[in-house]
Amino acid sequence: MSAQTTFEKIWKRHVIAEEEGEVLLYVDRALIHEGSSHAFAALAAQGRRVVKPAQVFAFTDHYVPTTGRERGVEGIAIPEIRDMVKTLHANAAAHGITLFGIDDPRQGILHIVPPEQGITQPGLLICGADSHTSTHGAFGSIAFGIGASEMMHVMATQMIWQRKPRTLRVSVEGKLAPGVASKDVILAIIGQIGVAGGVGYVIEYAGSTFAEMTMEARMTVCNMSIEAGARAGMVAPDETTFAYMEGRPYAPKGPLWDQALALWKSLPSDEGATFDKEAALDAAEIAPMVTWGTNPEQTLPITGSIPDPNSAADAERCAEYAAALDYMGLRAGMALQEIVVDRVFIGSCTNSRIEDLRAAAEVAKLGRAKVPAWVVPGSRLVQRQGEREGLDQVFREAGFEWREPGCSLCTAINGDQLQPGERCASTSNRNFRGRQGTGGRTHLLSPAMAAAAAITGRLTDVRELLR
Repeated sequence: MSAQTTFEKIWKRHVIAEEEGEVLLYVDRALIHEGSSHAFAALAAQGRRVVKPAQVFAFTDHYVPTTGRERGVEGIAIPEIRDMVKTLHANAAAHGITLFGIDDPRQGILHIVPPEQGITQPGLLICGADSHTSTHGAFGSIAFGIGASEMMHVMATQMIWQRKPRTLRVSVEGKLAPGVASKDVILAIIGQIGVAGGVGYVIEYAGSTFAEMTMEARMTVCNMSIEAGARAGMVAPDETTFAYMEGRPYAPKGPLWDQALALWKSLPSDEGATFDKEAALDAAEIAPMVTWGTNPEQTLPITGSIPDPNSAADAERCAEYAAALDYMGLRAGMALQEIVVDRVFIGSCTNSRIEDLRAAAEVAKLGRAKVPAWVVPGSRLVQRQGEREGLDQVFREAGFEWREPGCSLCTAINGDQLQPGERCASTSNRNFRGRQGTGGRTHLLSPAMAAAAAITGRLTDVRELLR
């Protein structure tokens, strides 16, 4: 047999049938949230039920508030959101689906909880009701988001039709400098290949830089593969993956563990496997990054300055830059470190794991927040671990607000949102117009960089504080 990529190995294991360029794939896991009510309604309209409820997992995350949770569902102030949460609870119960509900001690974001529970595993094909399902590819799985109609089909059949994407290998070699995190790596990648660079592809991240990353760091990178336009992102499983998996509630046990491990070790891309496209970066050249515009490609090292639209490569890019500067209220030539922020958000499925909060806390210790700053753990388990380690006290003493788990200001559909014109330094994944609230202005950056912005009141090179 010819050499195969990780993607090809997993894809072939899941093919059921092929027809006119489309492939019917078996789905190992389906992940849903409060916004999945349309999929259940479509099931009901057809008189169908969830065919394999043990392989469907439900989460309350997108819409739940991150304050005032003492009364559970009944304490949700916004009636529409309260009804959505109740509907999810009812649908999960009716179909026998495992629910990580608002009162569950394991509650959290659907891209945080499955890895920490061991639901996410190497070699699986995972579909989620959210585009950032690509996060789970960090374990060496094929994971992508789907819409409500596709999710209905998955729940009814445990299968999905897809066109086979092409493969793109992004290699990063070398050691990251102090103050540079995985968020900076993925922003640098998107800055290089562009927001359309991954369209039609699944990205495999390779090289010594990723081999040295923790699972939490790899999840951050795979999470934002979507911002490069890719269908999914993945890192081949290795000893770091296996060590993370072992002993988790849903991970295989006993002889099943040995069988699973044998399969997982066969998944890395073969030597000589070919990819449809390749890109490469040098880790030593990556600095702390921050976005300045209205898409993740508009990103620069924190030491940089806002580009002049007139210096753009073509008229279309010139107009794009000019429109971004107008919306963001910035001027060409302005140093990024001159930009004053109104608010800081540390959270989201990109950066709300325990390692993210530890990194932010190390910087928060160095000062006191000059602007409102929220820390929103990605799950109850992360929240409790942070509290055991005293991270909540570090943040509170520095003037940060420690909140309940959820998507919060990333999605801005839960009561947490920016006001028009407010500028936010955010660890989330999208900086589109109005993403964090109508008229809100978002700068994407790492947890440590966000904490630095909080204690200085402006975009700041965290390396200056860490020295």
